[in-house]
Amino acid sequence: MCSLEAFLIDLKGLKEDEKIFHFSLDDNYFEAIDAPEVRRGTLSVRLAIRKLAACFELTFHTEGSVHVACDLCLDDMEQDITADNRLVVKMGDAYTEDDDLITIDENEGMLDVAWLIYEFIVLAIPVKHVHAPGKCNAAMTKKLEELSATRSSDGVDETEYIDPRWSKLKELKN
Repeated sequence: MCSLEAFLIDLKGLKEDEKIFHFSLDDNYFEAIDAPEVRRGTLSVRLAIRKLAACFELTFHTEGSVHVACDLCLDDMEQDITADNRLVVKMGDAYTEDDDLITIDENEGMLDVAWLIYEFIVLAIPVKHVHAPGKCNAAMTKKLEELSATRSSDGVDETEYIDPRWSKLKELKN
């Protein structure tokens, strides 16, 4: 089991103008996060925190791969991920999140980046993910083709078929 304590960053304790953090993510990280979209992967994250006058600028660079289900055959496939994300964090009265601005309690000064990194990974996954041609599960592809052919050839030509409700409406029109 992965401990997520390494992802807690004490912003109040940062002494330097810029601090670099490196995180290596593996299956244990995804198990600890316990989120449904991604369960496995191997990624490296570079986080640069720049201390400015009134806030902190966080720049994330993520590279690696995750395992997701193929949209066609539903088998696991490896999806490469490369993402660059930026956030601004400021101190305030209570924790709030806007699009690119996070306000943390100035009494604590701690920021947990574990979930933020996970969100950036999920956002970097393409909407459509399929295996390379010829790499899908052959049995599933064959079954999909059979079912698609059966559905389109139910004995009714889709171009000639008219929903009976539309027929009744056409009668009213005449």
